[in-house]
Amino acid sequence: MARLKHFVVDFMKREDGPTAVEYAVMLALIIVVCITTIGTLGTNANATFSSVASSIGGTSS
Repeated sequence: MARLKHFVVDFMKREDGPTAVEYAVMLALIIVVCITTIGTLGTNANATFSSVASSIGGTSS
């Protein structure tokens, strides 16, 4: 029984698991922000290039 108690106390003191989870959550949030930003920039760039193409008489698809 003391061995189980020692294992539980030792498990609660370790910080490797929660730290890894925190880093995983931060990485996921960074990836979501990057994908959203790249999507928005791509849409804005496409609109700009389409506008320039139509103003100089080109065709846009």
